[in-house]
Amino acid sequence: MAVVLGTNSGFVSAAPVDDPAGTNLAHDNWATVTKDTSPLTAAKITEIGWWCDTASEEGNFEVALYAADGAVVPGEAGTRLYIDATNAKGTTAGWKTVAVDWAISESTVYWIGVSLADVATTTNNNYVGTGGPGVDRINTPTLNDPFNGGALASATSMMAFYALWAAAGGLSIPVAAHHYRQQQ
Repeated sequence: MAVVLGTNSGFVSAAPVDDPAGTNLAHDNWATVTKDTSPLTAAKITEIGWWCDTASEEGNFEVALYAADGAVVPGEAGTRLYIDATNAKGTTAGWKTVAVDWAISESTVYWIGVSLADVATTTNNNYVGTGGPGVDRINTPTLNDPFNGGALASATSMMAFYALWAAAGGLSIPVAAHHYRQQQ
């Protein structure tokens, strides 16, 4: 497996279950955002998740969604639209998830954010350095509003953070799979 946009990074129609087997990046005491564009039929986010590659001490993590309206680099993470600030990481490796009910617009650029409190043992997340839509990070355990990254950490990376999306009516189906028959 690898960190793949639409599979275990960015907007996904099914929550990932496998280890993304990306490159490790220290995650505790960092606020990190990864960029993606919401699908054409997306109406809301129902879950945010991130890959914890390290069994480490308990710590709080935050998840958030940002608009792409940052002030320094055009399209960077800016205004925080939603946050869920109190979540227990647990002590095991694996996917860490939070159920949310966040309304979003279709075909819109967003930044998915995750931060983790500092714990004694370095806690790693997975990322890929090329082929992604962008990552930014700041050395703080909280997801600020606005994000205030100042510059993109990488315009071509992506994190193993995902947003499980649903279409209007609660279905998570890609446009190509949505067909109907008109009654006469």
